Amino acid sequence: MSEQPAPAARQQLEPAAADGLRAYAAKTRESADQFAAVLEDIAANGLPSVEECTPWEELREQHLARLARQRPAVA
Repeated sequence: MSEQPAPAARQQLEPAAADGLRAYAAKTRESADQFAAVLEDIAANGLPSVEECTPWEELREQHLARLARQRPAVA
């Protein structure tokens, strides 16, 4: 029987880093839950009509505007 090497000891994170990772995990989990809910709705009810949808160009512009507001202006 061959011996397997012992697992390496893990390096502990600083409390602030661990809190940041937990916050990121919670946000990611929330986003995944929202996405899953949309997919479940589509599976149950079918695709929405074209009139109910927002064109991708409009979504793109909204997202770019949101990103521009988050970044400070460069002189």
